[in-house]
Amino acid sequence: MRVLSWNLYHGRDFPSGKRPLLAEFAELLDGLDWDVALLQEAPPRWFRELQRRTRSTGARILTSRNSLSWLRGKLADWRPDLMKSSEGGSNQILVREPDGIAAHHGATLTWLPERRKMHWAQLDSGVCVANLHASTNARKAAREVVRAAELATEWSESTPLVFGGDLNLRPERNEAPFEALREHLDVVEPTGPRAIDHLFARGLQPVGAPRQVAHGRLSDHAPVIAEFVR
Repeated sequence: MRVLSWNLYHGRDFPSGKRPLLAEFAELLDGLDWDVALLQEAPPRWFRELQRRTRSTGARILTSRNSLSWLRGKLADWRPDLMKSSEGGSNQILVREPDGIAAHHGATLTWLPERRKMHWAQLDSGVCVANLHASTNARKAAREVVRAAELATEWSESTPLVFGGDLNLRPERNEAPFEALREHLDVVEPTGPRAIDHLFARGLQPVGAPRQVAHGRLSDHAPVIAEFVR
């Protein structure tokens, strides 16, 4: 089972440009080898099109700044570099055949200064996945990540679980939350000492180490891919 995590940076490139990039993001995603994709800062209006262009099905939960979504979307398509995160946000889980999503729900971990959610799903295969975009403040992120892991393992009960996303925690600066995660998860192997995007697991065995993937100018985050077996 190959799992990808990627923060889409609200559909922008880095350095930021002035044109919508749905086609480029979808092309890169479609060309990568994954079974499940955990996306953060994903433009809500891209959800159906990302599914279609990556030959997947999915689920999403809205995060912050989604009032007047139709207007925000139009402005973001016109000038993504000006709208930035104000275009609205969502966490999205995409799944490729033969698997699919049997059930999903979310938990709000923080309301201010912006809403942060953990998105959990159970797949048809029985494996569960949890997708998180934690706060940028390291102390808040640490609390959110550990709480999200507690909830995800509770909801998953005895079934295997992949837990990850943009955790906004670098192991070289914040060791404690990674140690705390080991109380809930079997596989806690960070992507790298300075990385903030990680993929962990419980009830699964890793196949090699997580790896970052080349992404050109799309987003300010590199996609991360990890493989697991039962």
